[in-house]
Formats: sequence, structure tokens, C-alpha cells
Amino acid sequence: MVFEHDYAKFPELTNAQLNDFGFTSPHKQITEDFRATVVRVHDGDTVTLRTTFRDFDFPLRLLDIDAPELNEGGKEAKEWLTQRILNQSVMVLIDSQNRVGKYGRLLGAILSGGMNVAEEEIHLGLAKPFGQKKEAEIEPADKVFSIRKWLP
Repeated sequence: MVFEHDYAKFPELTNAQLNDFGFTSPHKQITEDFRATVVRVHDGDTVTLRTTFRDFDFPLRLLDIDAPELNEGGKEAKEWLTQRILNQSVMVLIDSQNRVGKYGRLLGAILSGGMNVAEEEIHLGLAKPFGQKKEAEIEPADKVFSIRKWLP
């Protein structure tokens, strides 16, 4: 069986894929820190970057934080991140053991002005450390006791 990776949709290869298919990549796979310009802010924890070593822009999800989705009050986080880093040259730090997320996006920390912007978001209350987003939240009673949940 021949493996064909969709590099247009998922430009990043996971570490396991790098070993097997890295030689087929039409562009440099990112495995170390780099400088980039933030050209778009999608929400409070995802941006699009532009670099000199790739001929296309690509997404990066901020490592180790969860910002609320836009429809769940995340507009404030997006607006703050936009004001903070849009059109700025930033340093992106890559964890070689945790480079690619479950949706194929590059993961990394962004430093701007010597500050980790994800940590700033946490301190400002705009995001939570990864994995704590729903922690301690009680599910609404109408969902817990919904009759549809118990019927076949």
C-alpha cells in the first residue's frame, strides 16, 4: 500500500510520519524554533504564520492553552491576541516531542517582546492551561436529565 499524505490540507507530519515519509514532503518540516510573522489570528489560541523558508502561510496552535471558542465568549481572547501580535515578527518555540496536534496543526509557543503570549493570556484570564477548560464545570441539568439520553 502506498501512503499519500495531503500536504495541502495537513502540511505538518507527526514525528512518526517524519521517519517514514519525511523524504516525500514538498516543503521543509518544522522541527526547531524559528522566526515568523503573524498574518492572521483565528481565535484566542490559533494563528496563521508566514516565514521565509516556506512559500505558503500555515496555522499554529498555541501550545499548552485552551482559549474559549468564539461562540463561547472567546472574542475577547481573539481581540487581545490580534492587538498583541498581528503583523508582528515573533519567535516560535517548538517542542520536538509535541510538534503537531490532533488536527495536523503545528504546535508551539510564541514569544513577543520577550513574553510568552500564551502565558500572558492565562494570567489575564483569557485562556486556561490545556486540559482545564471544562474542569470543575457542572453539565447543565437539562442535558444530564434529558429523556433522549436514556431512550434507545
